[in-house]
Amino acid sequence: MRVLRNLLYRDIIAAVSYVTLAFLALFFFFDLVDELRWVGRGGDNGYQITHALLFVVLRIPSHLYELMPITVLIGTIYVMARFAQSSEFTIMRTSGMGPWLALRTLMVLGLGFVLATFGIFLILEDVILLVFGVNPYFAYQPMALLGSVKMGGIIRDVYSLTLFGLAILVAFGCWYGLNRTKWGKLLSVVIFDREISLAMGINVQMVYLVTFVLGATLGALGGAYIAPTISVAPGFGIDVIVLSFAVVVIGGMGSIPGALIGSLMVGILRAIAVHKFPEFELFVIFGVMAAVLMIRPEGLFAPEKARRI
Repeated sequence: MRVLRNLLYRDIIAAVSYVTLAFLALFFFFDLVDELRWVGRGGDNGYQITHALLFVVLRIPSHLYELMPITVLIGTIYVMARFAQSSEFTIMRTSGMGPWLALRTLMVLGLGFVLATFGIFLILEDVILLVFGVNPYFAYQPMALLGSVKMGGIIRDVYSLTLFGLAILVAFGCWYGLNRTKWGKLLSVVIFDREISLAMGINVQMVYLVTFVLGATLGALGGAYIAPTISVAPGFGIDVIVLSFAVVVIGGMGSIPGALIGSLMVGILRAIAVHKFPEFELFVIFGVMAAVLMIRPEGLFAPEKARRI
């Protein structure tokens, strides 16, 4: 028992250390990018890159204090999940790849993809600013026309309430289209096995094209409908994309009920964090998402997938 307890302690400390370093690296990167815009101001004796690096490094202890509860939770959950799947790790050890080697490999690959993604994102963000400018647009007219209503002693604008109706209609339409129509069946077949779909005579490229157009249409509908509630500016959809990504990861790919339940979980957890623990508002969602990925990588409500042979 003592050996097992020591092994658990060692693995938990190592997992927490890895998670903490990963989060600190992300914070360091974001803080440095934010500080680079001030570099060079004031001439040769002004704010230099060394000052920016020093400022970012000095912020690490405060970030470490904020991150510790979340990193301990994520690291512990990971170790427990790893021990719950000990048979898979036994096979990995037999093949010569231990769990920590696999974890380090995934972290290196993930870091490369993250850096490449953010680099491309920053370039495209500047291109958007050059094309569309930096001035926001205010599409408040629909919200002003619908007015407000008092519900339970709280005044709510009618426009925000219509979002519930739109969400129900879109969710039902997606569910019906995927499960009750011929096109939904074709899409499921193409996703499962593209080669077999081609052999059966299905126009795979057309399925991909129509699916992409429908997804882009739904994205445009969501952006247009939420525009009156916020100011429309270049990059305003980034927060929405991040939350949508968290919803899909938690609920599971291909599950409409999972998306509904995942969105409720994200919304409720974010509201609780904003009101009770505002300093953890950013990490609550990502902490839950990381825990779900460790315990059930396919999502909590992902449908069963047929096994390919």
